[in-house]
Amino acid sequence: MPNLSRRAAMLLPLAIPVAVPTVARAAEGGPVLIGATYPLSGAVASAGDEMKAAIEVGEDIINNPHPELKNLPLGPTAGLPNLGGRKVKTIFADHQGNPAMAQSETLRLITQDRVVAMVGAYQSNCTLTSSAVAERYGIPFVAGESTAPSLTERGYKWFFRVTPYGSIFGMAYADFLAGLRSGGQKINGVTLVNENTEYGSSTGDAIIAALKAQNFKLLSRITYNANSPDVSAQVLQMKQQQPDVVIFVSYTSDSILYIKTMHNLNYKPPILIGDDSGFSDPDFVNAVGHLAQGALNRSSFDIGKPGGNSYLVNQLFKRQVGRNLDDTSARSMQSFLVLCDAINRAGSVEPSKIRAALKATDLRPAQLMIGYDGVKFNAKGQNELASTLLVQLQGAQYVAIWPARAATAKLELPFRGWT
Repeated sequence: MPNLSRRAAMLLPLAIPVAVPTVARAAEGGPVLIGATYPLSGAVASAGDEMKAAIEVGEDIINNPHPELKNLPLGPTAGLPNLGGRKVKTIFADHQGNPAMAQSETLRLITQDRVVAMVGAYQSNCTLTSSAVAERYGIPFVAGESTAPSLTERGYKWFFRVTPYGSIFGMAYADFLAGLRSGGQKINGVTLVNENTEYGSSTGDAIIAALKAQNFKLLSRITYNANSPDVSAQVLQMKQQQPDVVIFVSYTSDSILYIKTMHNLNYKPPILIGDDSGFSDPDFVNAVGHLAQGALNRSSFDIGKPGGNSYLVNQLFKRQVGRNLDDTSARSMQSFLVLCDAINRAGSVEPSKIRAALKATDLRPAQLMIGYDGVKFNAKGQNELASTLLVQLQGAQYVAIWPARAATAKLELPFRGWT
């Protein structure tokens, strides 16, 4: 297993797949049980709450008829038609952002609650341990948010990732910056700032590889401990080096702390890019949006035009939750819908049949509520049609600015921050 820290490896006594007979699952006629592990408490609980809300709205889409969602698989119907209209029910577990807790909670969901499949787990280091348990027990695991490239390099047979991952994002940043450079924008040096869990380390590696492929100079890579109480030293290092671009791979609390510290130390790079996660969390915009004007971010979700799938689903989410979907919660919902579609096509709650249906998934863009080019899994379980765009914080919301075909607003440079 490449790119695993020593601590993460110690948490994986269950990681080697073994043949384990599956136990009886959901009772005939009862709800089809799906397990979900997310950080519902701890440093990134706000993101966990958003993903939980998105999956609960996804349940409503599956379980109740929504004729306005006629293009979505299972949207206009009630329940799972190929299973006699059975409903789906998600059992949530709080892993608190702790990989060991993600492992134990997944084991409980599989052996005690008898779930037929798993979704989760947001933080890549928690998805790492959670999916290892599912692999051992022969339970399909569908990841909708975790982007560490290493997750699909383990040779697993029961792991499927719907979302784009670090290498795709790295190439997007490099292509975007190359376009700016060819247009005359000064980009002589880039600094990468990443937290030190599986997400930050693995995604950071992928971004650096993409930047080097486009001949960008990496001035420095600043690695820090996740949930650090103080990042003044890291910001002062950036201020001294004066990179033209700073890219952050950070969760919510860290992203907020970095922006506040940059404000306090009066440091603004010409271009600031956040790798989703903390920058996409509504708590980030609420807390420091006024200090981060012009921050760039990646996103696969845009509300889009009235009448489109994304617009209609967002309207439904907003009615039930009181706010718009963000990129992370939208990716969670899409992965849940993909799993439910596979269960329905399997016509069974037998995990092996669900796995076979996932492998056969071939969804087109018109069947999705997010801006992927489709959903089709390769031999490693990665959605090879996943894609992303870049957005910019302008005012109180992010707007699409790249690529040109997806742009709804004009790029504003340099990074304005708090002025």
